[in-house]
Amino acid sequence: MKLAIFDVDGTLSDSQSHIFHAMSLGFETVGLPAPARDAVLSIVGLSLPIAVARLAPELAPETQDRIVEGYKNSYFTQRAASPAPLYPGALDCLRHLHARGDFLLGVATGKSRRGLNALIEYHGLEGLFVTMQVADDHPSKPHPAMVEAALAETGLEARDAVMIGDTTYDIEMGRAARVATVGVGWGYHPVADLRAAGATRIVSDFAALELAVSELLEVSA
Repeated sequence: MKLAIFDVDGTLSDSQSHIFHAMSLGFETVGLPAPARDAVLSIVGLSLPIAVARLAPELAPETQDRIVEGYKNSYFTQRAASPAPLYPGALDCLRHLHARGDFLLGVATGKSRRGLNALIEYHGLEGLFVTMQVADDHPSKPHPAMVEAALAETGLEARDAVMIGDTTYDIEMGRAARVATVGVGWGYHPVADLRAAGATRIVSDFAALELAVSELLEVSA
């Protein structure tokens, strides 16, 4: 059995509008202008407190905490009104891999448990993932804890797993856990950055992703 571990934001779900709007409102709660969109997208994948600290390291910790709370309140309001869409092809890819019988699917995300559960319920992803690692329970990416926990939960070795994501944090996390890595070209970090971070493969669509996962883990597509 093999394990494909997916990042969520920027890999399965196109949540950039939700994230940028929520971060903008978070900064507004402390009377500060929103960071540039590129800056916000650059921290997608990090746990929220780490992301805010990265965006505004000069602010006092209590001010950063207020931004985090403002972000959370805004994001969950948006999600309730209009959940972030999946990328075209994401659902078919997940269902196909799940149906094969030689793969287990997992998640390693900077989202909270509440946010991940809401996305899974909205898009009908229940039953697809056997392990779901979230920011609530682990150090922020690129620390390898999420991938290591996924391996422990499934009883698999690093050689039997691949980490799939759109940011350098995903690639660095996977490499730190000694699993193969696949960078996706449709997310929030440039392909050149994914390559520089050491991604084993780079793919441009979900069909190529499924083939790359099969080849890296040496199973028949």
